[in-house]
Amino acid sequence: MPSSPTVTLNNGTTVPQLGFGVFQVPDEETTAVVTSALEAGYRSIDTAAVYGNEAGVGRALAQSGIPRDELFVTTKLWNDDQGHDATLAAFDASLDKLGLDHVDLYLIHWPTPARDLYLDTWRALEKLAADGRIRAAGVSNFQPAHLRRLIDASSLLPAVNQIELHPGLQQNELRALHAEHGIATEAWSPLAQGALLDDEVLVSLAERHGKTPAQVVLRWHLQLGNVVIPKSVTPARIRQNIDVFDFELSDADMAAIAGLDRGMRTGPDPDTLN
Repeated sequence: MPSSPTVTLNNGTTVPQLGFGVFQVPDEETTAVVTSALEAGYRSIDTAAVYGNEAGVGRALAQSGIPRDELFVTTKLWNDDQGHDATLAAFDASLDKLGLDHVDLYLIHWPTPARDLYLDTWRALEKLAADGRIRAAGVSNFQPAHLRRLIDASSLLPAVNQIELHPGLQQNELRALHAEHGIATEAWSPLAQGALLDDEVLVSLAERHGKTPAQVVLRWHLQLGNVVIPKSVTPARIRQNIDVFDFELSDADMAAIAGLDRGMRTGPDPDTLN
């Protein structure tokens, strides 16, 4: 069974580099889907309050028999719950649904700049980290300006920024800022929801390596150093997505994929989502 290499975050916590996401999976299907992922070898599961499936994730974890310290669980604070006290209450609700006494990574889901609450929200994450209720604190969808402001105003550096990232949206400015500050880059929509998988560059690389285009893209993420959380509800695809540790892309392969960057978002713009 494949097992993922790990990335060490800036507070010493380690995270599997390849995890499993459950965006848009209905709660009643989530337990079976996460169970398939755990059986395939995934040990990192990424959910969020707004996905409405934290309880389904929790059931799968409880039924798995896998020791808690072998699992890495991420969830996220939804925009309506930003602000110091509201964040603490929302975290308690997420923990209750997951059936856990801590999460490994807790993220502010979006900066929602018009609300201007993310600095106040971050103080709540600092408290959760200090109290040992989260092993690492991070953000999601933060643009360079949001991230710089947070870093300047806080004593706790985010461990992770989870952003839309795939060959069509390579986020070079953000990845450089992350590298400068020791923040891990985590990719959501790592396969651009399939939009790029028939691109001739990816198809030809897949043929050359005896892999699928999706496996080539996931391998590209891993070689860049990104943490990546592909999502699928199909058991065969779930297994396929973790079967990416037995080949390597060359420098020329990586350069060919770098040429696919075109600023293509599949999700909202973090500067305007409020």
